[in-house]
Amino acid sequence: MAGPGDEMSTAGRGRLRASHADREQVIDALKAAFVQGLLTKDELDARAGQAFASRTYAELAAVTTGIPAGPAPAQPLREPARAQARPPENEAVDSSQNKVVNACAGAAATALALYLAFYAFHAGNFGLLFAVLLAIAGAWSVAGIRMISSLREKRSRGSGCR
Repeated sequence: MAGPGDEMSTAGRGRLRASHADREQVIDALKAAFVQGLLTKDELDARAGQAFASRTYAELAAVTTGIPAGPAPAQPLREPARAQARPPENEAVDSSQNKVVNACAGAAATALALYLAFYAFHAGNFGLLFAVLLAIAGAWSVAGIRMISSLREKRSRGSGCR
């Protein structure tokens, strides 16, 4: 439906090609005019045919001339946007900070274990030395397994379908 400022807006782009969405918008306006009693069924059919045949904005503007500007056609209701799920709390912390803390804790534990091993060796307590060395080997094995599984998990999450 033509409004007071529509002639000026179509004058600047009158020779530009109209899109399918533009034609659909004009047809929606024609339907609204028909529902409001501003057009007869025959006028609606004729103008809708013109709208489908229109290629430029000027041709589309001609389809709605003579129709008084009424209330805008009701826009279809959209579905509300879904809330995005937040990541679990343990993933919210920066993983680089976790890596630094884990590395420092591992280095401190290793240093302490090596000190105990050195002490046990010089004290002649080979049972304690064996237990400390076994604990170091076990801790580093667990850390290595966790690193490998973490890398595999990251690769499987980021790969998608290959």
